[in-house]
Amino acid sequence: MEITNVEQLAAIKGYLKQTSSYEGKSVEQIRNELAEAASKWPPLPNITIEKTTIGHLQGEWVRSAAASPTLANRKQAVLYLHGGGFIAGTCEFYRDLAARISFSSGVDVLTIEYRLAPEHPYPAANEDCLSAYRWLLKNGYSGRHIVLGGDSVGASLALMTLISLRDNGEELPACAFLLSPHTDLVNLDGESYRSRAELDPTGSRQGNQRILDAYLAGWEGEMPPLLSPLRMELRGLPELLIQVGDQEVLLSDALRFADRAKEADVDVTLEVWENMWSVFQALAYMLPEAQQAIVNIGQYVQERLNK
Repeated sequence: MEITNVEQLAAIKGYLKQTSSYEGKSVEQIRNELAEAASKWPPLPNITIEKTTIGHLQGEWVRSAAASPTLANRKQAVLYLHGGGFIAGTCEFYRDLAARISFSSGVDVLTIEYRLAPEHPYPAANEDCLSAYRWLLKNGYSGRHIVLGGDSVGASLALMTLISLRDNGEELPACAFLLSPHTDLVNLDGESYRSRAELDPTGSRQGNQRILDAYLAGWEGEMPPLLSPLRMELRGLPELLIQVGDQEVLLSDALRFADRAKEADVDVTLEVWENMWSVFQALAYMLPEAQQAIVNIGQYVQERLNK
């Protein structure tokens, strides 16, 4: 596999450290910066975008010409839940990543714009992600032909959706892939919050405390247990692929969760990427490692949907 050289990695991490931190920025500023960044990305070729409405939610289908008629006829889908700390993130910003996942997997990808905090605190995002999955079921998709995916808090929402579906006795998806998941938003006590603090260009304990505070705005009483999948019962969840960078503060969240899930007899594939940071896959237009990680996601999705 091709890898990025040390000098390039240092330059990329330096740029991310300057531009990606939420510290000192208002929610409006963060959202505007993401919108500006998304507007500058050139569209990938042979990709079709179709807007859709899911109840009160807006979303879009991202379809690659690589999707085969056979797969399309079976109504397979990836429901991708974006990151953004519960306070930001749009279909447009995640369109490039969704398109690459569609290309690598040969499957249509549905992204949604779940309600954001602090305007819409917990459990708004959780409810919207469940609604989107149930909408797919009502529109002819079977659970065994759906894959959940997400990054950062989107990966957390994917996990929380799986746990809620299982607890409600509802049909589960075939599998899920989680990119740099927050698996314990309540305690923020992973060892890597300390050991990776200087290495991670985008994440920090302080930043993660901010997103938790935003999502729980106005919440009274005990912390909702669902915000800590790491400390919940995991038995009965579908197969999981977890990708995490070895230089991110969320490394411990991923490692501890993978161990606990395996102890609960969940089939877990864990990939720890050297010299990478949180959601490095979003830089696939320039990082060979990110391109290969997305290839791995595509292969994983294909194998699980075609069992």
